[in-house]
Amino acid sequence: MSVAVITGSSGLVGSEAARHFVRKGLDVIGIDNHMRGFFFGDGASSEWQRHVLERDLGNAYRHVDSDIRDTSALEALFRDCGTAISLVVHTAAQPSHDWAARAPITDFAVNAVGTLHLLDATRRYAPDAVFIFTSTNKVYGDRPNYLPLVEWPTRWEIAPDHPYTGGIREDMSIDQSLHSPFGASKVAADVLVQEYARYYGLRSVCFRPGCLTGPTHSGTELHGFLAHLLKCAVMQRPYTVFGYRGKQVRDNLHCADLVRAFDCVFEAPQAGAVYNMGGGRFCNCSVLEAIQLAEELLGRPFRWTYEEKNRIGDHMWWISDTSKFSSHYPQWRCSYNVRQLCREICEHSKYRWMTADA
Repeated sequence: MSVAVITGSSGLVGSEAARHFVRKGLDVIGIDNHMRGFFFGDGASSEWQRHVLERDLGNAYRHVDSDIRDTSALEALFRDCGTAISLVVHTAAQPSHDWAARAPITDFAVNAVGTLHLLDATRRYAPDAVFIFTSTNKVYGDRPNYLPLVEWPTRWEIAPDHPYTGGIREDMSIDQSLHSPFGASKVAADVLVQEYARYYGLRSVCFRPGCLTGPTHSGTELHGFLAHLLKCAVMQRPYTVFGYRGKQVRDNLHCADLVRAFDCVFEAPQAGAVYNMGGGRFCNCSVLEAIQLAEELLGRPFRWTYEEKNRIGDHMWWISDTSKFSSHYPQWRCSYNVRQLCREICEHSKYRWMTADA
């Protein structure tokens, strides 16, 4: 028996990873205590996904309603499974700048200390397992905002002759910039994951994604921009754009594409590696462009308002350069462009939100 332990298993990436690795033949233990609902309210809860996983995956999936800050529970689970654990996928997190600013101690305990607990349990009980961590592009703080950006009619863009024209690489410094408490807690976790590879020899790898999304994303105003925007469009609810004239750019990556990248690492891990990961030049949009696309896909205007003040530490322009990952794993490709991604989210939103009290 080969076991994958997946934290945040009811969330967007965790649930996709659970399905993928069950199809691959692994038994999956999902750890999720539904803190997303606590962070962002019932409308953002992913608890519904737990029941879908249990229904669809049957005995190959076992859910553990536990908190990654609970060291005794984690130790008992890892001790019981031991070397049967061949993979740990750590996606559980507090993911919002704004929420972290209000409760920085809880944010750090979940993001940094929780990651440390998982790393050390893996080191002691499953030292040969591959450990995959979903970090974030927010570890770079606001440094991307100091790139030479040019204002276009619907977006900010980088100067055409800049080394990062194809996307931001891993050689950008994460030091001496404004991160927000959320960014700082993820930096701590990110560096710990690297250090457990270099110092202890754990086969641990960091992904630094930008905007992750997909049809099962329980997006909310504080986290999950594209899914939340499209949900508002489908439900004909007002949407607020915060700062930068709505021209801030994000690359967007379907959760299935990210999990296929996880599988590449599982098969041939590069211990201690760090990868920027996103839709790159293939799949990106500004907020204004996402609004225009939503109107086009739904065939009606979209109600939105603008607030001049941007979120602290928010990026004006982020496009990932994924060439480092592609050089290590040339079989991987990003498969969803922006239109395909938005169409899929809209269709799922019509089914899910229009048939339930959201």
